[in-house]
Amino acid sequence: MARKRSQHPFPSSSPLERERGAVRKKWKDMLPCALLFPNAYGLGMSNLGFQLLYRELNDMPAVLAERVFLPEAAAPPLSLESHRPLADFPLIFCSVSFEQDFANLVSLLHRGGIPPLAADRDRLGDRPGALASGRRPLVVAGGVATFINPEVLAPFVDLFLVGEAEPILSGLLDFLDKHLETSSTVELLREVALRFPGCYAPRFYHPEYTPDGTIGRVAVEPGLPCPVKRLVLSDPAGVVGHSQLFSPDAEFSDMFLAELGRGCSRGCRFCAAGFVYRPPRLWSAERVTGALAGKPADIKRVGLLGMEMARPGDLAVIAEHIEAAGCGLSFSSLRADALTPALLELLGRGGLKTATIAPDGGSERLRRVINKGISRADILGAAEAMAEAGLGNLKLYFMIGLPTETDEDISEMLELVLEIKEIVLAAGRRKGRLGDIFLSINSFVPKPWTPFMFHPFAGVEVLQQRIKLLRRGLSGVANLHLKVDRPDSALQQAVLARGDRRLAPLLLSLAVENSSWKKACKTHRIDPAWYAERQRSKDEIFPWDIIDHSITRRYLWEEYQRGLAARATPPCDTLRCKRCGVCTDAP
Repeated sequence: MARKRSQHPFPSSSPLERERGAVRKKWKDMLPCALLFPNAYGLGMSNLGFQLLYRELNDMPAVLAERVFLPEAAAPPLSLESHRPLADFPLIFCSVSFEQDFANLVSLLHRGGIPPLAADRDRLGDRPGALASGRRPLVVAGGVATFINPEVLAPFVDLFLVGEAEPILSGLLDFLDKHLETSSTVELLREVALRFPGCYAPRFYHPEYTPDGTIGRVAVEPGLPCPVKRLVLSDPAGVVGHSQLFSPDAEFSDMFLAELGRGCSRGCRFCAAGFVYRPPRLWSAERVTGALAGKPADIKRVGLLGMEMARPGDLAVIAEHIEAAGCGLSFSSLRADALTPALLELLGRGGLKTATIAPDGGSERLRRVINKGISRADILGAAEAMAEAGLGNLKLYFMIGLPTETDEDISEMLELVLEIKEIVLAAGRRKGRLGDIFLSINSFVPKPWTPFMFHPFAGVEVLQQRIKLLRRGLSGVANLHLKVDRPDSALQQAVLARGDRRLAPLLLSLAVENSSWKKACKTHRIDPAWYAERQRSKDEIFPWDIIDHSITRRYLWEEYQRGLAARATPPCDTLRCKRCGVCTDAP
């Protein structure tokens, strides 16, 4: 597809000059795609999914993909590779992992001269933000936040790719390349939605609301699927996601990232990823070590994603491979009940000084409520083993505001933290090096497609009270560092996580008018408590029901009831268990 574009000089201060792995293609006879990450460069460059999509698009001979990140201040967004505006790209792919980036996405479109609302992009003509053909760019969105609940962004997005795009991406790009300039937007999107599984074009789906504000039904234009089934990579042979780009300006600038699998078998009731990536798939040790062969020789740290679900035997093989290569091992967190002496020895020898475990629930009862599957004894044993292995600093992740939580659960959390501190300090004294405890407290946000999607958000006042109890209980404790998130930010996340299309004016005010959250809610008569703090019924139609993850409503409700009763559920066994519906529905 021939497209003539003006040349844009690239600034000498660009981080592109300090990167390795970037792809630069000439535009002639190519299909240009802007790959947009709605946050800062450093965060985007540390997002493995974003890197994989960049590489996959550029591996297609007729496709050119250039990255766009959220610029500082009010500067217009320009592509990193050729410094071009968004309006030069017929396709804009948006990778969205977090609800907090929804407003950033709207802002990037607006600042790039692209009408944020999809309905406004349908009008043709020689105006700013239009291509040479007169068509506005097509906005395509993916990423885990969009296939957990796409509806808040539905008014802004032409097409969602629901799930793992690998099965259809090449065919979809080939189709779009042939028809972008010959079909109207409506014709093109309808044909895509009919031809390609996992493609959700929200303009053909029309929610209808009842007097109480809930969804009564969704009217769907004839012939289109409803719900839209999530794409799953059925044959993941050879697929081990790993770092493709390296930059000193990235958040993990000195690390080679590799995934150990996708999904998780543990079934923690608060974790959306553990449900929407079902069935869980673990890569073999041989495939992971094969991916590590792509690590540049001068990068000496390897970050493994998904160590909490890895098989101990495979993890030992991978760890030995990393050590033999003279590299250190890093990770987000470890299961407190899955530590082995060999792994601890490697971590100690690798120079790692801080280890992380995530009890999540502060009390033994709450860990049963959330189905965490680890006990107080597991946590204390892990803390002691890590400290004895020379990992003197320990980071602990907990949540507050969990379903059924009381002040007694917070008191038990304090007791646990102080006991861990004594264990770590005792080991430090024996080794002549006192360690620190870093306590990270996050507010629980109920997410779609989890058993807790029915449960209310605790509320800002309750969370503030919990934080006061923690600060009071830990006041003056040496070698302990407390970090808490902001309850009002958690409320905003809860609204966006469980929201619907009626939040579009709110996002526009935040992104275009730079309005505050409270002012925008007041202006548009949006009640955050209705979205976040309302108990949901078993049979309510949810905005995210437009997506089909194959998990049955009955299963999620049953798991919710088990959680409220503090009853544990065994980890996912794909060979025998058919309860949730995913494996029953598999081809």
